[in-house]
Amino acid sequence: MFVIQNAQQMSYTLLKALHIIFVVTWFAGLFYMFRLFVYQREAQDRDNGSVREALIDQFRIMQSRLWLAITWPSCLLTVGFGGAMLWKVPALLMQPWMHLKLTFVAFLLAYQWLGHRMWRTLRRQEAPWSSSTYRLLNEVPTVILIAVVFLVVYKDQISWVAGVLGIMGVALGLTVAVRVYKRFREKRHR
Repeated sequence: MFVIQNAQQMSYTLLKALHIIFVVTWFAGLFYMFRLFVYQREAQDRDNGSVREALIDQFRIMQSRLWLAITWPSCLLTVGFGGAMLWKVPALLMQPWMHLKLTFVAFLLAYQWLGHRMWRTLRRQEAPWSSSTYRLLNEVPTVILIAVVFLVVYKDQISWVAGVLGIMGVALGLTVAVRVYKRFREKRHR
C-alpha cells in the first residue's frame, strides 16, 4: 500500500514540477514578446530607412521564433500539466483559491490570444499602437504572476479584500512607473 501511495504522490510531484517549469518559460516568453513589440514600435519611429527596416525585420524574426518555439508550446504544456494535476487530485477544484487561480489563468490565456493577434498584425504591417501602450500591456503578466504566486502560496490565509487591494496596488504602481519612465525618456530626447 505504501509503495502505491508513494508512486501516486511521486507522479503528482512530477506533474507539479513540470507545470512550474513551463509556467516559468511561458511567462518568460510573454515578458519578452511584448518587449519586442515595444522595440518594433520604437524602430518604426526612426528616421533612417535602411536601419529602420533592418531592425523591424530582425524583430519580426525574433518574435516568430519566440512565439512559436517557446511561448505557445510553454502555454500548452503549462495548461496540460496543470490539467493533469487537477485530474490527479480533483479535490483541488473544491478550494476557493483554486477558482480564483483558474480565473487568473483564463485572463492569461486571453492575454496570450491578444498577443497572438498582435503578433499576426505586426508580421503584416507596422505596429499600430504607441510604445507606451505596448509597455503597459507588457506589465499585464507581471500583475497576474504576482497575484497567482501569492494566491498559491497563501491559499486561503489572506482575505480576498486584501488580495484584491494588493493586486490593484501593484497594477497601479506599474502603471505609474510606465508613465514616469515615458516622461523621463521624453525629457532625455529633447
